Amino acid sequence: MEYGIIDFLTLLGALVLFLFGMKLMSEALQKVAGHNLRKILSAMTSTRFFGVMTGVAITAIIQSSSATTVMVISFVNAGLMTLTESISVIMGANVGTTVTAWIISLIGFKVKISTLALPLIGIGFPLVFSRKSKLKAWGEVVMGFALLFLGLDMLKDSVPDISTNPQILTFLQSYTDMGFLSILIFLGIGALLTVAIQSSSATLALTLVMCYNGWIGYEMAAAMILGQNIGTTVTAILASLIANTSAKRAAAAHLIFNVIGTIWVLALFKPIMLGVANITESIEGFSPYTNTIAVPVALSIFHTVFNIANVLMQIWFVKYIEKIVCLLVRQKKDEEEEFGLKFIQTGMLSTSELSLLQARKEIGEYGMKSVKMFNQVRKLFLETDEKKFKKLSEKIAKNEQIMDDLEAEIANYLTSVSEGELSIDGARRVRTLLKISDNIESLADCSFNLSRALNRKHKKKIEFIPEQKDDVFQMFDLLDKSFEHTFDMLCDMTHDKVDISEIMEIEDQIDDLRTKLKKQNNLNLKNKKYSYESSVIYVDIITICEILGDHLVNIAEAIKYKKEEIISSRDDE
Repeated sequence: MEYGIIDFLTLLGALVLFLFGMKLMSEALQKVAGHNLRKILSAMTSTRFFGVMTGVAITAIIQSSSATTVMVISFVNAGLMTLTESISVIMGANVGTTVTAWIISLIGFKVKISTLALPLIGIGFPLVFSRKSKLKAWGEVVMGFALLFLGLDMLKDSVPDISTNPQILTFLQSYTDMGFLSILIFLGIGALLTVAIQSSSATLALTLVMCYNGWIGYEMAAAMILGQNIGTTVTAILASLIANTSAKRAAAAHLIFNVIGTIWVLALFKPIMLGVANITESIEGFSPYTNTIAVPVALSIFHTVFNIANVLMQIWFVKYIEKIVCLLVRQKKDEEEEFGLKFIQTGMLSTSELSLLQARKEIGEYGMKSVKMFNQVRKLFLETDEKKFKKLSEKIAKNEQIMDDLEAEIANYLTSVSEGELSIDGARRVRTLLKISDNIESLADCSFNLSRALNRKHKKKIEFIPEQKDDVFQMFDLLDKSFEHTFDMLCDMTHDKVDISEIMEIEDQIDDLRTKLKKQNNLNLKNKKYSYESSVIYVDIITICEILGDHLVNIAEAIKYKKEEIISSRDDE
């Protein structure tokens, strides 16, 4: 068996195609998802049990635990699934893969999902050229899905062809009589073979060939299956390489789940092997220790018992697994987990009044996301590195889309709350929260518009003179103060007395500064201090900043009005 440079480049190309499909699908999902797909996924994973059953069902249908975990990684990366939800689905995928093993053992049938790849590309490609952004995004989802599985299939086909040359592994029989060390050696071999072949089913077939030829015994084969469970996590880890921190944590959770399972099975290895052998003997009439005919059924039983028991043991510790992966996979300082709802993703509480408390907390979080967006704009204004400027600009554009989706979800949630039994005070709070949420979304729009102005400046290679830079920073500093006061007040709405005088004073300063700077700009143009194009972008920035200030005042006034209305109603009582 020869493996040359062309074979290696083919392997590399397959890996790139797989990663590109993952990236395309994940980014397109964010465009089309809105709140509908998020709601469906939330319903499917609302409890640990439903999450596990979702993982089992998907894996049983597509007959690939690797494919399921890659999809879960892409959902987490797109912000459609939380880390906690993803862990339970991954657990279910491990159980679902046992269904595949039984189908192969008993029926010999396996769906090859990659056969659907080219038809899917045929469907998705025309949609990519649609003028409607929604259809275009759906086309990208379909294309990404097809390329992902096409890449995964090519990855399996382009590795060294060990599966059709099992004689390469005959040397392994010399490592079978070393006691517990042999079990560890074959566990490692099972993991390495699964990484190399990129298919736990193919590794299982190899294991059966080795047993049939008498190279290894029943226990060594079981150890290889344990290794396969660890090796199969590599596909998810590969998919997470280009993903965000949450997706990397989901891949790490998959690895930790399987490693913990392997550890406890190794600790009870002999009793488990004897138990499975007894069950097999009662079914087949032969013991896998003495007859190779019984080994396939014994390994299928072992695989099933191991995965189900592992889920039943660890499903109660999902939160602890989440904490472990959060400690192991740290969030980068320059990366923000901006997507997703934090407080209202699990649905309404038992009473509308308590649901309003959830909504208020969520809007506080939502407001802080708009602060982060504005800070990103400040950073963009100073950025001189081409690559960093482009990356930050794309992040702001992505955040603006996410803020639109979140605003729609919050509005839908508050509408649902208002349909329940609410007090007069509660009804007023709904109106106030809707108004605040709408203005926060407008803050995000303004930040995005500022980034677009800075993009025009960057593309036209326009340099502001020091005076222009100082003016913009003066405006930014005033907005910083207004942001701080407004959102401090928003996040602490417990006090009856709300003083917005300082915010109104800052707004007056912003208005005065805008008027002054526009007059100064006209003089500077007459004196030819800078170009007309520079002037247009400069005035755009100043104007958008003033609009930002207006929306912050709207939020402050909404909070004040609500408090005064509540106090007045209490006095009337």
